[in-house]
Amino acid sequence: MDNTVGSLTEEQKSILIGTLLGDGTMRIKKNAHLEINHAFSQKALVDWIFSKFSSLVKTPPKWRKGNGNRQAYRFATQKLPILTPFYNMFYINRRKIIPSNLKLDPLSLAVWFMDDGSSSYSSIYLNTQQFSFDEQLQLIDLLKRQFGIEATVNKDKTYYRIRIRSKSAKGFIQLVEPFILEEFRYKFPLL
Repeated sequence: MDNTVGSLTEEQKSILIGTLLGDGTMRIKKNAHLEINHAFSQKALVDWIFSKFSSLVKTPPKWRKGNGNRQAYRFATQKLPILTPFYNMFYINRRKIIPSNLKLDPLSLAVWFMDDGSSSYSSIYLNTQQFSFDEQLQLIDLLKRQFGIEATVNKDKTYYRIRIRSKSAKGFIQLVEPFILEEFRYKFPLL
């Protein structure tokens, strides 16, 4: 396969945005590539994302032993011009940011939640500690404007993350549920 892939589908764009809000990483030289790298316990998510991007990947996901007892499961796409605009949108000086013109949809929310979400009894958390406080406020505003979901910033030890308010949890679940893989339904709170 050469580097003349046409364009990403709407589904691929949504998945890419969701994974970049979570643990997905992009790197660039001339063109960008996407890296998906998760704990082996999230193999189902890695395999599913791979199935959606397999035409852009030369090597399927592989198990890899990391530092200490960490076991990772990962793949990377080829370096492609169609990925470069997403790198330019989500990175400044190699640091991941929240783009000012970000648009979310239920699929991108679902991928983000499967990738980096958790819950307690009645609350949903999105682990956004990698983003600045102001960027987290920007994401909270996006959730409210685009979906009517109310959220707040929650202090988790020394870092902040997003907490979906209990009164918005059911609405959030209704939005993302059609896209959540069976292996990740355990992340839903007990409402």
